[in-house]
Amino acid sequence: MLVLFETPAGYAVFKLLDEKKLQQSDNLYEDFQTIESAKNVVKLQKFQKFEDTTEALSAATAAVEGKMSKSLKKVLKKLVAEEAHEKLAVADAKLGNCIKEKMELDCVYDSKVLELMRCIRSQISGLISGVPDRDMAAMELGLAHSLSRYKLKFSPDKVDTMIVQAVSLLDDLDKELNNYIMRCREWYGWHFPELGKIITDNLAYVRTVELMGTRDNAKNIDLSDVLPEEVEEKVKEAAEISMGTEISQEDIFNINHLCEQIVEIQEYRQQLYEYLKHRMVAVAPNLTILVGELVGARLISHAGSLLNLAKHPASTVQILGAEKALFKALKTKHDTPKYGLIYHASLVGQAGTKMKGKVSRMLAAKAALACRVDALGEETNTDLGMEHRAKLESRIRQLESGNITRISGTAKQSAKFDRHETKSEVVEYKAAADVTMPKKRTFGEEEGEADKPAAKKIKVEDVVAESEEKDKKKKKKKDKKEAAEAVEVKVEEAEVKMEVEAETPKKKKKKKDKDGEADTSVAAADTTADVTADTSAIEGEEKKKKKKKKKDKDGEEA
Repeated sequence: MLVLFETPAGYAVFKLLDEKKLQQSDNLYEDFQTIESAKNVVKLQKFQKFEDTTEALSAATAAVEGKMSKSLKKVLKKLVAEEAHEKLAVADAKLGNCIKEKMELDCVYDSKVLELMRCIRSQISGLISGVPDRDMAAMELGLAHSLSRYKLKFSPDKVDTMIVQAVSLLDDLDKELNNYIMRCREWYGWHFPELGKIITDNLAYVRTVELMGTRDNAKNIDLSDVLPEEVEEKVKEAAEISMGTEISQEDIFNINHLCEQIVEIQEYRQQLYEYLKHRMVAVAPNLTILVGELVGARLISHAGSLLNLAKHPASTVQILGAEKALFKALKTKHDTPKYGLIYHASLVGQAGTKMKGKVSRMLAAKAALACRVDALGEETNTDLGMEHRAKLESRIRQLESGNITRISGTAKQSAKFDRHETKSEVVEYKAAADVTMPKKRTFGEEEGEADKPAAKKIKVEDVVAESEEKDKKKKKKKDKKEAAEAVEVKVEEAEVKMEVEAETPKKKKKKKDKDGEADTSVAAADTTADVTADTSAIEGEEKKKKKKKKKDKDGEEA
C-alpha cells in the first residue's frame, strides 16, 4: 500500500512495508517513537518538491477544495506507470474520489489512515531526506501567510465589508450628532433659553447660534438664509425680552467651535450616506429596491455578509434584529415578535397597524429571494426587485380595502375581509330601569288605550253553571277518597287476624297444621274477595250517578 502525504515543501509518497500494522492502529504510535522504528514501518518512495511559493499555494488551495493540482498529477502518473496495482492511502475523502475518477487508482480513507498520517507527521523531518528543519519551518510560515492573503483577497464574502463598515459608521455618527446637538442646546440655553422652543430643527438651531453669537446681535444680523421670515421675527422679538444669563466672548467662542464641529459631522454624514446608497445599488440592487438602502445595509451588517443573509430563511429575515425579544418570548411563553429590522422598511410603514405583521412576513419572503439573487446570481438586474415590490404594493392595497378576490396559488374565492373580525356587542345602560314610581298617564297613552281590543262580555248564567260544575267535581273527589280509605281499613283488619292466628301455640299434628293453613289461606282469599267486591260496588254506584246527571242535563237543555 502507498501513502500520499502533503507537506509545505512538496508531495511525498511512502510505501507501507507491513500492512498488518495498519490494522493495529491503536498501538501504531509505539512504532513511530523513534526515526529508526518509523523507517521499519514506512519507506519514502518518491518526493516531488515545489518549485516556488505560487506552486505551493495553488497545490494547497486545490487540496482544500478537494481537487488535483498539476504537480500532484505528475506524481500520480509516474506511480500509475510503475505500480498501478497498489492501493493509495489519502487523508481527504474528496481528494481520494477525484484521484479514483481521473487516475483509476483505488484510494483508501478511514480512521486508521488518519492515525498513520499523524504518526508520519511526528517523524516527517527524519523520513524525508534533503530538506532541513529550518527550510521546512520557513516554507510552512510562507505558505500560511500566502494562503491567508489569498483568501482575504479573493473571497467573494469580503465584497460587502464596505457596506457593513459604512452602515456601522453611519449609526455611530448619528449617536455622536445627537449628543453634540443636545450639549449645544443645553449650553446655549443658559444664555438664550427661548431659542430652543422657537427653532425645533437641530441643524437650523446650530447654524443660527453660529451666525448670531450673543442674543444682543440678533437685531443686526440677517438670518433669512437659515430661517424663514416668520421664525426670524419671533427670534428677534424673543432676543429683546430674553430671561437668559449673560456670557463672555470666550464662552461664545467655544460654543461656535462646537457648532462648526456639528455642521462638519452633518455634512460628512450626508456624504457617507450617498456612498452607502451607491454601494448598496452595486452590491444588492434587488434588496435595495424592496427594503431601502439603510434597512438593507443593516440586514447585511447584522447577518455578517450578503452570502450569510442569503442563507437565512424568510422567517429568520423577518425577525432579524429582534433576537432578544424572541428568546424572552420563548422563555416566558408569550407571543413571539412579528418583525425586527425590517419594521423600518417603507412598505411596512405604509401599512396599517393591524396589517404590519402580515406585510412584514410577505416582505421578508420577497427579501430572502432578492438576497439570494443578489448574492449568487450572475446578472445584476433589478427586474426581480421591481416585480416583487409591485406585487407587494398591490397586495397591501387589497388587504387594506378588504377586496380579496383570490387566494394566492388557487382559484378559490376567499371569504370577506371582516369575516374573522370579532364584533363586540355593547350593552347600553337603561336609565329608565332606575325609576320605581308609577308613571302618570299622558294624553297619548289614553289614546293608545282606546285602540286596545275590548274585553269579551260573559253572561251571568254561564258563570253560575261553571261554579256548579266545580262544586260537583269537588264532591266526586271526596267520595273517591272515602271509598279508598274504607278499603285500606278492611285490608288492615285482615292482616291483624292473620298475625293473631300465627301467634297461637302449635299443639296439633302436622295434618291439623296443614288444615289450619288452608283455612287461613281461604279466609285471606275471602277477605280480598270482599274488598274487591266492595270496590266494584262503589265504582258501579258512581257510574250510575254519572248517567243520572247526564240525563238531568239533557232534560234541562231540552
